Amino acid sequence: MKRSSFVSIFFLSVFFTGCIVAILSLSLGSVSIPLRDVIRILLGDGGVKNGWKIILFELRLPRICTSLVAGGALSVAGLGMQTLFQNPLAGPFVLGINAGASLGVALATLLAGSLASLGLATSSWLGSTVVLIVMMGVAGKVKNNTTLLILGLMIGYGVSAFVNVLIHFSSPERIQQFIVWSFGSFSSVSWRQLLFLVPAACVGFCAMLFFAKQLNALLLGEAYASTMGVSVYRVRLALIVITSLLAGSVTAFCGPVAFLGVAVPHLCRQALKTGDHRILIPACALSGGVLALTADFVAHMPGSAMVLPLNAVTSLVGAPVVIWIVLRSRRGGNVS
Repeated sequence: MKRSSFVSIFFLSVFFTGCIVAILSLSLGSVSIPLRDVIRILLGDGGVKNGWKIILFELRLPRICTSLVAGGALSVAGLGMQTLFQNPLAGPFVLGINAGASLGVALATLLAGSLASLGLATSSWLGSTVVLIVMMGVAGKVKNNTTLLILGLMIGYGVSAFVNVLIHFSSPERIQQFIVWSFGSFSSVSWRQLLFLVPAACVGFCAMLFFAKQLNALLLGEAYASTMGVSVYRVRLALIVITSLLAGSVTAFCGPVAFLGVAVPHLCRQALKTGDHRILIPACALSGGVLALTADFVAHMPGSAMVLPLNAVTSLVGAPVVIWIVLRSRRGGNVS
């Protein structure tokens, strides 16, 4: 089979899988809506319960859109960080972006007592932006990516420690609000908030595609990339900004969603057997969105009013899959 044909089959398979999961997410949940009625509602036909319309347009459709956008954004950001640092464990939050966002939310909930979703999103944005500014300053003075990675992790640990201090001195009610946010969720994002999230994700995705050739050069090392005319310093700063835009936007509205940014790039590399970022970036965007949508569907436990923490589902369901793929690749002598 030709390479292009295999890639096309991969994209089509993931796309149709996403369509199936999206249809199931529209129809099934704590309230089951017959598929024929789902189609009638989407087509604007009458004779359908108003309650079902509200469930579809105000709850399930925004959640599906958020899942696709957030999952794709985190996966693309994770791919960029793994390439930049040449570290398979690097993810979109390796530079402390999620720690900064957590600090912003912690200050809003634990000190100010803000419970509004828009207030939490704004606080998260401000926190991640502060960390971004710090990391850009550090990146301008540090030439080695490994040192930058370590400093990013240390900054994240330091910020997280401060958040723990805030938690220690806060009331149980405010701690509960912060914990719920830290679980991650696609359910709290409205159409209005999607007007901010979708453009941010699209800009970050297009920017990452723009640097695809430079990322391919970085796979062979910074020295080789420099001989090819790549400005490693500029690419590093650009990737930090792009990752902060993608991961910070998702964290602001959905909380710190775990696993996707680390795992999806590995899944795509193993499935496509390529390191070409011109293929991997759209593959991660699509696969990450579908995987996030699937995790959200499982978290809502169709037929039950119970909703599981999203991060628990992404890790419990996804981690064994990644472990299996890594072990399989080692047996085959092909380790990404």
